[in-house]
Amino acid sequence: MPTKLIVAAAVILTLAGAVHLGAQAPAARQLPRGAAAQVAAAGPSDGPRFSAAGMLQRPDDYREWNFVTTGLGMTYGPTQPAAGDPRFFDNVFVNRASYREFLKTGQWPDKTMFVLEIRSSEAKVSIDNGGQTQGSRIIAIEAAVKDVNRFKETGGWGYFDFGGGTELKAEMPALPKSATCYACHQANTAVENTFVQFYPTLFDVARRMGTVKPTYDPNHKVGQP
Repeated sequence: MPTKLIVAAAVILTLAGAVHLGAQAPAARQLPRGAAAQVAAAGPSDGPRFSAAGMLQRPDDYREWNFVTTGLGMTYGPTQPAAGDPRFFDNVFVNRASYREFLKTGQWPDKTMFVLEIRSSEAKVSIDNGGQTQGSRIIAIEAAVKDVNRFKETGGWGYFDFGGGTELKAEMPALPKSATCYACHQANTAVENTFVQFYPTLFDVARRMGTVKPTYDPNHKVGQP
């Protein structure tokens, strides 16, 4: 076949393929004016972001952070749930940079952020005949942020509650100092103000690095003297 005909055929096939792909591609989702630029500027989240008013912004992509643990039906005080009450899953995520630093040092760097996702549980889903799996309903999303300058009065950590369900908030201020989570995290955690005793692989790191708090008592229960 002459060279010109080969080139012409290749061009026709390329154009045909482009038309075919274009017909299959979904239409681009239109963002409000200015929103596309804001999304591009923000990029993927990897730690706390605060508004000009000091509100912590809830990261939409926290499930792309490092997953550290899941608990099911956990309670800390002496009160136990009644028989038949639903049990929830607690999923904990931490920003990637802080996770990598903890693996090196056994300590959380400044600007560490944890996200606690409390999710519904379901039984006998699909082929499962026992146990429980995670459901689609988000009961609540909470967060903890280490920022030694911003939270000087509360030991360098701030705690946040974004609500859940249809009341999930995009940003929230830190809980007041009177909230019980401050005292609980100070008194019952294994490393700094974090429950690393529930993160098995990271607890191994902390013990190896010698960063477990000397006051940590694995046998202590909340409500006991």
